[in-house]
Amino acid sequence: MPYNAYICEKLAKQTRMNQYRPALKPTFVLLVMLLSLVAQPLHAQQRNQLYMNYIEQYADEAVEQMHRYRIPASITLAQGLLESGAGRSQLTRKSNNHFGIKCGSDWRGKRTYHDDDARGECFRVYKNALESYEDHSRFLAGKSRYASLFKLKTTDYKGWARGLKKCGYATSPTYANQLINLIELYNLDRFDHAKLKSKWIANPHQTYLANGLLYIIARKGDTFDSLADEFDISKRKLRKYNDLYKGYILQSGDIIYLEKKNRKARKPYKTHIVQPGESMYTISQRYGIRLERLYKMNDKNPDFAPQSGELLRLR
Repeated sequence: MPYNAYICEKLAKQTRMNQYRPALKPTFVLLVMLLSLVAQPLHAQQRNQLYMNYIEQYADEAVEQMHRYRIPASITLAQGLLESGAGRSQLTRKSNNHFGIKCGSDWRGKRTYHDDDARGECFRVYKNALESYEDHSRFLAGKSRYASLFKLKTTDYKGWARGLKKCGYATSPTYANQLINLIELYNLDRFDHAKLKSKWIANPHQTYLANGLLYIIARKGDTFDSLADEFDISKRKLRKYNDLYKGYILQSGDIIYLEKKNRKARKPYKTHIVQPGESMYTISQRYGIRLERLYKMNDKNPDFAPQSGELLRLR
């Protein structure tokens, strides 16, 4: 007999025995207490305070990442909880890696080595937790194998969880169910409906990822001051990242990178045939290459103006 049914039967029997008695007996009181415990929601008995602290600490960042990359905040938080052990794993504490992301061939940052599926595997090292959250979003958004997930709604956490497992994010056969259970246990899906708390949420820029770099398309009225406030990047760095001089006035349609450009184009791009109207600058922006490096790779000086049909090296 199921335990709940057993308790209920005992309670009914005790009630019949006590109905002519003037006062409740201790046994009856105990049974009522037991029944109240059985009747408590399962989540009330299983929630971990450390997990709840982690959620409170990183929920806002997960919501911000959702609005920038269209990854459900519930998925980001659940993966963070699972992969980092609510921030307590050695990889997280020593390397700020909250999502167990391995180095991969395109990683140029610091590294650390831990045993995982194999001995001494290479994992990424971050300066802080927010850098880890940002890289997690870019890792998913920048890999073609996860492209199908971005066709799902940000409220479809079950589809995302199963898709991550299917696309090979983790080797555990129960990975999807673990994420779903965490989301439902801690009601993480409530964050999938959350709005940004930032003051600029009324009309934020859409962010894009290309050449492994985050960028936006400038709109009419944008200034380096307004973009610096929106993305918490100094206007000096924004100009430097985009090879622009002090005093340059942003034009609608300008590609503006939010981080330093690469020294060379990413694979498979090796060369570029110059199209009518293109300049060394527009080509450098198209492929996310530092302008000085593009000149140097092609043995050209800053006065060089490419001609239509000319072949330029990108790597």
